[in-house]
Amino acid sequence: MPAGTANARTLRPALGICLALLAALCLPACQRGTAPAVATGDDGAPAATTRPIDAVLVLRDRLLARDGAGFARVAVPPALLAELEAGWTRGTTRWPLDELPLDAHIPRMLAALQASQADKALMATFRKQFANADTDIDQAVRTLMVFGGEYVQSDPEYSPDAREHIAQAIAALGDWALAAPLSDPKRAQRFFSTVSAAAVRSGLDGNHAPQAFATLGMTQSLNRLSPFFATLLAQLRQQYGLDIDSALRGARVSLLQQTGDTAMLRLQYVLAGRAVDARLPAVRIDGHWYLADYVRRAEQSLQAGAR
Repeated sequence: MPAGTANARTLRPALGICLALLAALCLPACQRGTAPAVATGDDGAPAATTRPIDAVLVLRDRLLARDGAGFARVAVPPALLAELEAGWTRGTTRWPLDELPLDAHIPRMLAALQASQADKALMATFRKQFANADTDIDQAVRTLMVFGGEYVQSDPEYSPDAREHIAQAIAALGDWALAAPLSDPKRAQRFFSTVSAAAVRSGLDGNHAPQAFATLGMTQSLNRLSPFFATLLAQLRQQYGLDIDSALRGARVSLLQQTGDTAMLRLQYVLAGRAVDARLPAVRIDGHWYLADYVRRAEQSLQAGAR
């Protein structure tokens, strides 16, 4: 095995988490121009998700606000949300974190970033293996793209439309990663220092994440994770030119078909310079519209935890 491939494995988990998070964040987006932001009440509940496209708009608003708990509130019906909150306390579900491929690696990532002088240790590894080593990093990115594509295509929880959507997002993120200055030591130093500090500020101990999640519950856990993810996205934009907010704000969603309480939406946006064109099913429950895949997977997370 080439030395570059062996070294690339040490970077793959971190790259994998970043790309997986970003792919998941880009699934919901907005319609520019003709669709205004949807108003929310003080509790974050949608005031009027009466149109199918509103299922996307409320999620867009919470993502742009870096409001993980608010995202959960508007992504599923209130009764299901209450079940999920109880499941977090029991430790039987971690939805909506379950929406992120490689979600199981989040505690490990937090723990690595929270270690004493983590930024210095990460920088030492970076300088030894990847500083100005564009070929090794490119190999890691290409390997990750293959792995990510295979993971999504083989996971039965994803619908055909979801697989196609995520595959397009992974391809766009891969193009970005191959062109981004990921081997620049100065940028890496700023990235590691800032993200490590954000992980510490979260107050979530990555080494004891299951216990911390259960003790804090869903709302408080997501409230603590949201600033960390906000910092991660800001650093990816500032250091490496990946602007997720631009993709969210510039996206368009339209209604393809509606039959009673079900609908199919078309979502179009530009991610890292590549056009993405996807189909999203929506469902109306108690008068409000939701993305059907989120509702289904939230319900499945509860069923899996009960077994």
